Amino acid sequence: MDHDLLDLYAQASAWTSSKVPGALSHLDDPTTCDRWDVRTLLNHIVQIQRYFVALAQGDELELTPDPPDLLSDDPASDFHEVRTDALRVFGEPGAIERTGIALAVAFSDELVHGWDLARSTHQDPTMPEGLPGAALRMIHGRFTDEQRRGIFKPAISIDESSSDQDKLLAYTGRDPGPARDLSDKAP
Repeated sequence: MDHDLLDLYAQASAWTSSKVPGALSHLDDPTTCDRWDVRTLLNHIVQIQRYFVALAQGDELELTPDPPDLLSDDPASDFHEVRTDALRVFGEPGAIERTGIALAVAFSDELVHGWDLARSTHQDPTMPEGLPGAALRMIHGRFTDEQRRGIFKPAISIDESSSDQDKLLAYTGRDPGPARDLSDKAP
């Protein structure tokens, strides 16, 4: 199972990283994440992945509701670096067992925020096959209503026959429907 989880993270982080170059001309644009522009979303993705790397190394790193500016002049390299660090650290013997569900949450977060990035920058937001269902199985029902605050918006009701991607998005408070103008969500 551990190897499978590391592989899921590798696939999700590769997909999200592939969206970064197409986002660079949209850094000031609003996103599907309330109050965040694309730059802030990119900073959050880097910050949260660094947080999980630190956790796996036994270090502490503070997460903030509004992430600091962590991007260099080369955001694609920033993503490559944090992805490489995560794969290396979580690939070490015993790292996944030691950190509980950390890599599952990192995988799910990377996947959902990859969708946010793609949707907000007019790129194809279709997640790689199999990943949405795996993420949904890992996080669905694991958070109380209290724990959801600050992590997800309230879940959106959708039809049970919806795709796994739509179910994952709805569970995390995202509208999986057709893209709309995001200008009203500007920070």
